[in-house]
Amino acid sequence: MNTYRSLLHTEWLKLKHYMVFKLIAIFFGIGVIATNYIVYSFNKNVVGNMQGANMIGSFSPYNFDKTWQTTSYATGWLLMLPAMLIIILITNEFTYRTMRQHIIDGWSRMDAVRVKLAMVFIFAAVSTLLVILTALGFGFASGTSFSLEGFDHVGFFFLKALTYNLIAAFIAVWIRRTGFAIGLFFIYMGAENIISQLLDVWSMQLRTSDDIDLGTLGDYLPMSASDGLLTFPANPLKTMASSVMPTYNPWVIGAFAIAYILLFLWLIRRNVLTKDL
Repeated sequence: MNTYRSLLHTEWLKLKHYMVFKLIAIFFGIGVIATNYIVYSFNKNVVGNMQGANMIGSFSPYNFDKTWQTTSYATGWLLMLPAMLIIILITNEFTYRTMRQHIIDGWSRMDAVRVKLAMVFIFAAVSTLLVILTALGFGFASGTSFSLEGFDHVGFFFLKALTYNLIAAFIAVWIRRTGFAIGLFFIYMGAENIISQLLDVWSMQLRTSDDIDLGTLGDYLPMSASDGLLTFPANPLKTMASSVMPTYNPWVIGAFAIAYILLFLWLIRRNVLTKDL
């Protein structure tokens, strides 16, 4: 087996001059800052001036006791960008026979699995680092005292990034054609979102009409499990809605999220090790 260092060096040589990689990385970086600024500006200029602002106007989502949670939640909406990049990079390996050539040159199939999964983890880690830096920037800009309250949501963000990346990698090694794989990824994401919303409505009906509380059932699906861990900070409007919502069970949702991560790790490994390259 080759070392991780040599495998990752080979991947970096392919990435560093690849324009698509640079463009998506730049768009994602700018998008993280822009998205959080939009949330900050909306809360300051719209929510703060709403009628009844005495009740909700004091809510500041980027104070240091909330910035980690808010930034993680807002940035989570952009995770389709690194996931799409992973699909492009992996499908290119099959389109241009790069993976096959690596094996001819002495890589094992396990080396091919290891480097792709390492890339999945690195992309998730870099995305998480960007969240930390952005949260720090908005937190210091808020003028409040430094706090690590809510920092666990940064870990939830990492789980979400990892889940999206693994689903993208699985679709890529399964479909192996860039256009079809990207299309299937977005179709699946949209379909799961619709199903998740329907399950959430059913959950509310069970609680209000039958007094059965099974939690938010929509959060038990693959993407939605990691989505469900990332919530917007508590505020008066959210508190009012909680009376009709099922009980939020983060430990149950987190268990589902980790189980799905392990499942997709196994599926990716099995596909690369057993299928024709």
